[in-house]
Amino acid sequence: MIPAEIETAVPVLDESGVPVNFGWARLPLFLYNPMLIRASRRRVSESDRYIFFSSTHLLLIEILDSGYWGHIGTSVISLRDKKRSTQTFITPFPLGSFELPTDSAAGSLKIQRKKAAFTFAAMEGGARIIKVNVPKFGSHRSLRGEVVLSAPPDAESLVTLTPWRREKNAFRYSRCSPWYIAEGVMQFGTQELFFTRGNAWGIFDWNRGVRPRSDIRYWAAGCGLSGGRQVGFSVGYSTADSGQGTENAFFLEGKLHKLDQVTFQISPANWLSPWHFTSNDNRLEMVFTPNQERVEQNSFIFHSLKCRQLCGLFSGRVVLDDLSVLEFQNITGFAEWRKTQF
Repeated sequence: MIPAEIETAVPVLDESGVPVNFGWARLPLFLYNPMLIRASRRRVSESDRYIFFSSTHLLLIEILDSGYWGHIGTSVISLRDKKRSTQTFITPFPLGSFELPTDSAAGSLKIQRKKAAFTFAAMEGGARIIKVNVPKFGSHRSLRGEVVLSAPPDAESLVTLTPWRREKNAFRYSRCSPWYIAEGVMQFGTQELFFTRGNAWGIFDWNRGVRPRSDIRYWAAGCGLSGGRQVGFSVGYSTADSGQGTENAFFLEGKLHKLDQVTFQISPANWLSPWHFTSNDNRLEMVFTPNQERVEQNSFIFHSLKCRQLCGLFSGRVVLDDLSVLEFQNITGFAEWRKTQF
């Protein structure tokens, strides 16, 4: 049974710094004040992730500050010829130096590393502007350009606040918005990557919290058109306690349809074979057909990060809140498995 949603503004932390008000919402109603956190700054984890894609390319940009370890990572993925280029700028012990916004709906961020510059700005009406200028990206190429992500009218997001059972100060406050319309151009070496309205989409994944000592998280999201209507989804789970609000929802024209528990069925012998997704309420049946995979592994002093990222196409059916059935085919998306230890 899906827990009741939170419909009024509530704090993430009480006055003594203890996380409270766990649950889920359609809007960023949880009020986050990191100054109240009583845990060591080395345990505070913050990340912004942008995924936007056209029919030919997918771009992934992640800004991560996990205390001991920080990075700004960018991947350009060709969906047609299955080639990928990645550039990562690593910052040991960032400890808040990225100055990531405390509000998922407002604020701007500008990061410069060597000669590379990244700008992310939240605008009125829910739009976001991403500017990238990386003179040296991969094999003697560059990445420069600007993409605008526009939100559907009155769009809702999947917003969750979850605890860990055995670590009372650990929590994750997250927002996922898998329904952006992407427009812009990226110059990648001699190629021009075009993102045009109706043919390009974006996903915004925002996370703040106090990390546990170890975590394993599965997550998948996608966005596109089905029968002329915009659909999107975000499904996942981790070692966090999701009893008061799972990370699972489907979106139609920006409106959220909440799902309960979703199971990922992955062949352990071959992650590039089809994945199957089902929900315990029998509302979701979905197949993910990956077309390429990237494996990442980093370690630094007490920090360890292992990640498997895949992109491909999602097809299936979902029962919406009004009990109507939505079928969808070949929605471009992204899936990953991530293990962190500190």
